[in-house]
Amino acid sequence: MTQQQPRDIPVTPAPVRGAANRRGPFRSGERVQLTDESGKMTTITLVDGGEHHTHRGVLGHDLLVGRPEGTVVTNTSGIQYQALRPLLKDFVLSMPRGAAVVYPKDAGQIVAMADIFPGARVVEAGVGSGALTISLLRAVGDEGHVRSFERREEFAEIARGNIETMFGGPHPAWHLSMGDLAEELGENEEPGSVDRVVLDMLAPWECLDAVATAIAPGGVVICYVATVPQLSRVAEAMRADGRFTEPEASETMVRGWHVEGLAVRPDHRMVAHTGFLIQSRRLADGSPRLAPKRRASKSEYTEEDLQAWTPVALGERVVSDKKLRRAGRDATSLAQHAARADREISEGRAESDRHPVVTASDDATESASSSPDTSSTQDTQGASAAQPTVAGERLDEERHV
Repeated sequence: MTQQQPRDIPVTPAPVRGAANRRGPFRSGERVQLTDESGKMTTITLVDGGEHHTHRGVLGHDLLVGRPEGTVVTNTSGIQYQALRPLLKDFVLSMPRGAAVVYPKDAGQIVAMADIFPGARVVEAGVGSGALTISLLRAVGDEGHVRSFERREEFAEIARGNIETMFGGPHPAWHLSMGDLAEELGENEEPGSVDRVVLDMLAPWECLDAVATAIAPGGVVICYVATVPQLSRVAEAMRADGRFTEPEASETMVRGWHVEGLAVRPDHRMVAHTGFLIQSRRLADGSPRLAPKRRASKSEYTEEDLQAWTPVALGERVVSDKKLRRAGRDATSLAQHAARADREISEGRAESDRHPVVTASDDATESASSSPDTSSTQDTQGASAAQPTVAGERLDEERHV
């Protein structure tokens, strides 16, 4: 008697946050990047019946809704546009902002140099507009933990809107705490429970004591600072603390190249200095810091030196309240559109789950009996006429990269 082998029952994994709204045809509420024949890029938010107006004609949003990514469409003046979902680097440079963002070249270095791994517990100080937070959430995944500290409610509102726009809703791994990290970290994280700490703030040396308590031995702390005086002071503070390894400092510059036939040369412009990265690791309690011996140099700071690290002296620009309110409204509006697109995805998934699974034999029998023609569906969606937008609303906010 032959023993029947058990069948493997496929298990559908839980959807990854943000994955569903990065696949499939364009949907209403999504952000779409349009590139014309000259290479100029514009980011719009798709709205049913909406229109994108320029001095070179009108492009109806309905020409894109339901079409696959990479579609080329033509506006009323015959201008062609290539439509793609914006990449992370495009989204960061076009999203509403209150504070200056961490550029993609630096965010990539932070994720790699700090070794942000899936499931890691990460603490971030200075959420800003949410650019670096998005990269951290992508790295830790849905099962990870990212706690961001922000002192200004206006910045937190903008960051929340941008993050929910990118992921289609609140990310399960993100936790936002209002207040100063130096004062609040111990109340939110257990001692020795944090894997990585990222400090993007004016005076990271003020938080080193709290960080050394919360971070686990071997954990990485990485600071993003804009000026040489900041870099010098945080390095000396790490050495003086005694609980960190010898700090390592670096900066990243990116230069593009023009490649056309035999005309191959560096671009005339490049993304040069944006900030310095300095990183170190937590030593085990009681272990001494090992560092190469160097000739003595000035490392003591006078009162005059300390005055050089004030926000005004370091060139920190003051963001007006009007700009913050506008950026907050923009970020919230985009998050609402993204949430609507995410709900459409969820409803579509729930509808498909209610239908029974069709086997290959049943499918063959059904296709033999009847084979309806659905080839015109895509053309019908793509040929929808452009309709006017609702008066008083401008829902296709342009963002030029």
